[in-house]
Amino acid sequence: MKFKTVFTCQKCGYTSTKWLGQCPDCSAWNTMAEEVVQEESKTAKAARKSFTEFSSELTSLKDACVQDLKRIPTGIKEFDRLVCGGLVEGQMILLAGAPGIGKSTLMLQIAGNLSKSKKVLYVSGEESSSQIAGRAARLKVKGDNITLLSETNMLNIINAVENEKPQILILDSIQTVYHPEFSSSAGTIGQVRESAAEILRLAKPKGIIVFILGHITKEGSLAGPKVLEHMVDSVLYFDTERDNVLRMLRAHKNRFGSTSETALFKMGACGLEDVEDASAYFSQTSRTKTMTGRAFSIAAEGTRPILTEVQALASPTHYPFPRRISTGIDLNRCQMLLAALEKHININLENRDVYVSLAGGTKISDPALDMAVCAAVISSARDKALDGSCVFIGEIGILGQSAPVSMMDRRIEEARRLGMKKIFIPAMRDPVKGGDIIQIEDLYSLSLHIK
Repeated sequence: MKFKTVFTCQKCGYTSTKWLGQCPDCSAWNTMAEEVVQEESKTAKAARKSFTEFSSELTSLKDACVQDLKRIPTGIKEFDRLVCGGLVEGQMILLAGAPGIGKSTLMLQIAGNLSKSKKVLYVSGEESSSQIAGRAARLKVKGDNITLLSETNMLNIINAVENEKPQILILDSIQTVYHPEFSSSAGTIGQVRESAAEILRLAKPKGIIVFILGHITKEGSLAGPKVLEHMVDSVLYFDTERDNVLRMLRAHKNRFGSTSETALFKMGACGLEDVEDASAYFSQTSRTKTMTGRAFSIAAEGTRPILTEVQALASPTHYPFPRRISTGIDLNRCQMLLAALEKHININLENRDVYVSLAGGTKISDPALDMAVCAAVISSARDKALDGSCVFIGEIGILGQSAPVSMMDRRIEEARRLGMKKIFIPAMRDPVKGGDIIQIEDLYSLSLHIK
């Protein structure tokens, strides 16, 4: 048995016999890691087989039967909303997020609900069985039908699945599992790829629902090869940092539904709690007061309108180059809006630092927030307070013109439900009826209302 040393890109899987500063395949820098692999002969490669098999016979499209997707609810409303009503038999879900954000907590809560009617196997390569049991007691999860296994060897995990025959399999996490036929360490490109492939070939024919937990890198992307996201049916990301009380879970891929929905959770003493009325959560601050540099808008996360508070601060700078900082909203978008404000309504920002932030620690890329951002900056620059009962909904272009956004009817309905007295929207072909509607054509007409 011979071994050789290779350098593998931890982002795309490209291998080289020598170290390279930049990967020739994906152009990433400093991603080549040294690995020791087993050198096999051609005979050994031909004789080596996978632990499991996943194949089907040739079938024409017209003869292939279409199965109705029977949804299995998890009992957590926000998660079921995210996965379009529930889970599907044989579905593989990849859940990723920052350390300590609540991935294992959410999985244990889902396992507790599903164990009432199905058999669950919880495999952990990071915690012992006693640690998982202690967390379950803290979360008040009853595990009468949950089997725990602390294991990192893929062969032992496959044997446990064959013996226990679970309907739900949870693997925490894929970076801790290693394939015994490969000599590289756990968490490397080859190990993650082959371990995920074994789980795929094992679970799909049996209809087992699989949850795979994954780590993320310091840049915020999923650790491991990109092919891992192609293997699974759904990819879910926690977009919020763990320091925030609010947890936002988004679907980046979903073969059995839409990727436009978002699940909102609040971390509490008993685990993650659903945030069903997001607007009420974000409007906990007093809206009866008039404040400088604060404007409200109605953002859309999937099919759900959410009240969003935009805060802006324009303060004099003592440096030759003023700062532009945004939190929760795209910085390039903010810079474009600031340039439009300077051009079209002659607001002098060249000697001011401008800070724009979304309250609550959320990250939203909805263009409907443009008008609220401009209103908050104008309010701060002119030191004119905005009434908390006003809401600004609309997109602003680089020429200063306003433009309507999608789901305008639902946004206006949500604003009225929250008691907003003035609703600023772009000028539309079909005018919206109501004495609380104020149509804004451009930034100049918006500035006239902030005096």
